[in-house]
Amino acid sequence: MGSDLVAQWAPDRDPSRPLVVAIHGYGAQEGDLVRLQPFLGAVDLVALRAPLPVGSGFCWFPLAEPGVPDPATVTTAAGWVQDWIDTHAADRDVVLLGFSQGGTTALQTVRHRPDRYRGVVLLSGFVAPGDVDGDAQLETSPVPVFWGRDVQDPIIAPVAIERTAAWLPGHTTATVRTYPGILHGIGRAELDDVRAFLGELTAVVPDGPAAADS
Repeated sequence: MGSDLVAQWAPDRDPSRPLVVAIHGYGAQEGDLVRLQPFLGAVDLVALRAPLPVGSGFCWFPLAEPGVPDPATVTTAAGWVQDWIDTHAADRDVVLLGFSQGGTTALQTVRHRPDRYRGVVLLSGFVAPGDVDGDAQLETSPVPVFWGRDVQDPIIAPVAIERTAAWLPGHTTATVRTYPGILHGIGRAELDDVRAFLGELTAVVPDGPAAADS
């Protein structure tokens, strides 16, 4: 299933640039994140559509107890993402960017293949519960992660925030930022910081317009 995921590429594709693979949140679709491309700097961007229909959009795994998804369903979602990358971007330098549920999926993908990815941008997301085989490797070879959120996020349960805050320091080199007022969204200052993070991570000078609120 993963290799057949619907994917939308941002305009001006350039295979010489690092590739950002964007993973949307619950009930959304790939176009929601493709529009971020002008604000991310000198990167290629492709957004994947989750295969599970929900409402007018799609999801990567079913909702469960708030902040405590079934780890098996998150791992299945991570496998879909990994299959798509193995099929369509096997030779690319990849950073994963995920919003909300997509961020959880992005982190789970890296936890299973820590050697494969340059880093993760985690926007209003969290780490899934449970241990993953790759966690031990991340303890000795941490992956860079940008974690941005609003402390007043009304969607993400406190238990998920607490779990993520405890997990990141031992498994990643984390850049942690909070943005009052964005609630469960993506804002101007956050996108500026993401662009700077990607620029440092991919060893390119960020370019593009100033970020706009979203």
